[in-house]
Amino acid sequence: MTGTGPARALEPERGTLAKAAGENFPVAPFFLPRAWRTDLMAVYGFARLVDDIGDGDLAPGGADAHLLGVSPQEAEDRLVLLDAFEADLRRVFDSTPRHPLLRRLQPTVRRRCLTPEPFLGLIAANRQDQLVGRYETYDDLLAYCELSANPVGRLVLAVTGTSTPERIRRSDMICTALQIVEHLQDVAEDLGRDRVYLPAADMKRFHVEEADLATKSAGASVRALIAYEAQRARDLLNEGAPLVGSVHGRLKLLLAGFVAGGRAAVRAIAAADYDVLPGPPKPGKVRLLREVGVTLRGEG
Repeated sequence: MTGTGPARALEPERGTLAKAAGENFPVAPFFLPRAWRTDLMAVYGFARLVDDIGDGDLAPGGADAHLLGVSPQEAEDRLVLLDAFEADLRRVFDSTPRHPLLRRLQPTVRRRCLTPEPFLGLIAANRQDQLVGRYETYDDLLAYCELSANPVGRLVLAVTGTSTPERIRRSDMICTALQIVEHLQDVAEDLGRDRVYLPAADMKRFHVEEADLATKSAGASVRALIAYEAQRARDLLNEGAPLVGSVHGRLKLLLAGFVAGGRAAVRAIAAADYDVLPGPPKPGKVRLLREVGVTLRGEG
């Protein structure tokens, strides 16, 4: 029997939220207060869906496009979908959004007094992905991460009522590092989407050509480049880590999980001898728990 009505509308919502389990960092772990979990999952649902739109990873059948009022023909154009998604986001702040994930987000926005800017940044990053597939310098990549990653950490601080300028600065470092680590894990997948997040200047320095990224296993030059970028991510994580010690209680454990997730992923990349081309190196649960302990103790 084919589902209809509200049950069918919930299918894309459930599918998007289910992806939280596959992230490098904890999204809304059980030890947080229920109200925080609810709001963090609402923010995650937005962030995951906008990335799925930008990556062309929407569930088959066009349910999300239909919910956003986009025709099947227009749904082939990701920029059109992103425009429709932004229009629905703006309804979160002044009327009633169409998409169930944005309806889920609306009470969080009102309860936590969230502003549109971080959400608009995430949409802008995905628009950029449709137009820019290469980054000349590391600074260019950092500017992209300012849109694609840093708003997430700022939203976590806003949801938990702990934002300060210094915490935002540290959070930005952590989020940028997590984004870079994800790029390193997904070099082959990103190349398949005609995107390269390894700065061209660094590729030139290590004598790496794009063709070298399309092989089944990385050669010495690619491994040296990945090691260099991984160290940059590790340094950013270490610079941002004092954020963990600036808060208390269950929030401290959550933020330690973010830092530990990045550190464990970097260690997994190193354990693979920096050969990320066969597939994304992923840390095991034991390694992640060890990194959480190290981060909570304030060790490097």
